[in-house]
Amino acid sequence: MIDHTMIVSFNEPVPDEELDQFLKDIEQLMRDSGQIKSFSAEHHIRVPADEHSPVFAATAILRFGFADLDALNASFAAPGTEELIRRWQARYPYRVVWANHQPL
Repeated sequence: MIDHTMIVSFNEPVPDEELDQFLKDIEQLMRDSGQIKSFSAEHHIRVPADEHSPVFAATAILRFGFADLDALNASFAAPGTEELIRRWQARYPYRVVWANHQPL
């Protein structure tokens, strides 16, 4: 099992209902791909120290569970991925970092 943890940071505040839709859209895309074994996502809990983050402060955290490295690699080419990214980036620009790791 390999976990893929994404930290997403939108450039501007995003209404909660829009952020929830973003998370649902990503979850549905990945579930439709047939590659993920598990999925979880949460809004980041902001604290004053976020203003001093050396990279960026998160807006949301997503975790995908994959059976193996092949499934993880295949997820990057899931049908609809490019379209979903373009659509959301056009509405609310964001940045992403991720880490691939054994389950914690």
